Amino acid sequence: VARAGGTSPTSWDRLWGSGLLGCPGILGSCSACLSPRTAQKADLSGEAAGATINHSLALIHRLQELLQDGNTSDTTLRVRTAGSDEVKVFHTHQLLLALQSEAFESLLHNQTMVTLHEPADNAVLFEKFIRYLYCGEISILLHQAIPLHRLASKYRVSMLQRGVAEYMKSHLASESSQGHVVGWYHYAVKIRDTGLQESCLQFLAWNLSAVMGGAEWATVSAELLVLLLERSDLVLQSELELYAAVKEWLGRKQPEAPVVVKVLRSIRYAMIPPSHLFHLQKQSTVMVRHYGAIQDLLFQAFQFHSASPIHFAKYFDVNCSMFLPRNYLSSSWGSLWVINNPARDDRSTTFQTQLGPSNHDASKRVTWNVLFSPRWLPVSLRPVYSDSVSGAIQSIRIEDGRPRLVITPAMTSSDFAGVSFQKTVLVGVRQQGRIFVKHAYSFHQSTDELGDFLAHADLQKRTSEYLIDNSLHLHLVVKPVYHSLIKVRK
Repeated sequence: VARAGGTSPTSWDRLWGSGLLGCPGILGSCSACLSPRTAQKADLSGEAAGATINHSLALIHRLQELLQDGNTSDTTLRVRTAGSDEVKVFHTHQLLLALQSEAFESLLHNQTMVTLHEPADNAVLFEKFIRYLYCGEISILLHQAIPLHRLASKYRVSMLQRGVAEYMKSHLASESSQGHVVGWYHYAVKIRDTGLQESCLQFLAWNLSAVMGGAEWATVSAELLVLLLERSDLVLQSELELYAAVKEWLGRKQPEAPVVVKVLRSIRYAMIPPSHLFHLQKQSTVMVRHYGAIQDLLFQAFQFHSASPIHFAKYFDVNCSMFLPRNYLSSSWGSLWVINNPARDDRSTTFQTQLGPSNHDASKRVTWNVLFSPRWLPVSLRPVYSDSVSGAIQSIRIEDGRPRLVITPAMTSSDFAGVSFQKTVLVGVRQQGRIFVKHAYSFHQSTDELGDFLAHADLQKRTSEYLIDNSLHLHLVVKPVYHSLIKVRK
């Protein structure tokens, strides 16, 4: 038998004697115990009937007992907690540790006792971690994710490392008293896990209102805040709400002046009505204190609100983030649409939005017609008619269809000149009692057939995670985008 991980003969002899590598009666008459004559007879019989005898759970139970009782142990791990005199002792088996962990395979070479130094949160979970190495199963809570991932990374247990990372990605919406997504993001940056980092960043962007109102807002780093403020897909009530949250963050963190200026210059002041901007100039202490660093942005915002968009676009570049709305949830920019029994038939609705963010367009409204169809067939699946005698057509099942959403203006107007509309659909789901945004789909201008819209929603199933009380929760957002028509040199 080949020895894995350089295991000493003594280790193998002990494990073999304990029944872990032989057939101690747990598995019954396994094929390894059959004599050559018996095996040959089974082959020649040609019987088709077969069965699998599975006692893997019993084997796992024996392995857990082996760790608990320390039977036939050949290695001792002493785990010392940093900053204290606490030491935990584990009587383990070199073969099993080496099979699961490359680090242990190297660390335990020719050693029977090793002292490990771990921070307090790692040390608390070390027994759980070692138990996973014996049975391949582990239970995990939100606050345990980072220390378990650190242990898996440190001792190079790749399967556990991937498993914890996937757990974190799938539990971003789980409820916790202090919040956890911000902490997971900072940890992902530290370990350079770009996949987890992007998952956390996207969740924070699409659920920013909830984050800003929770305890974890105070834990956001300056780097993360700037990254969020640069995004146009932030989901929140209004830019004014964002400014209020940023002001609170600055008051708590008291960062250096360059950070304050960078954060304040990331606010899109043109998206705030002029009446509120006048108020902020006099009442916001942080704005008064740093007025010189942002006065050019405020001045340009007031110019944007005072002139017609077409006239303003002749002299200023409006194709930049300052003049691009985010995903605002206020009624001026969209509407919530709850569709009951969305798999049943087509539905339609109408809503109105403000023509544009400029105060010049504040009184102008655009009416939108919306059609939702749960069983639309894309071009690739539509019937293909044949010129043959049989006149056969391609057979189509109704379940081959997929949901479709069309958002079109109910009118045309000369006011639309220089304006295009980006339509965004936010899909809400409920997880552990919380409703959060799971997807954001964007429909640009004339596009009404988005290939991946709710492609994996399974609206036919009542158990679909996209259904809340058998209803589909959508929030329709229209983002007016101004374009430069004529450029005039200043």
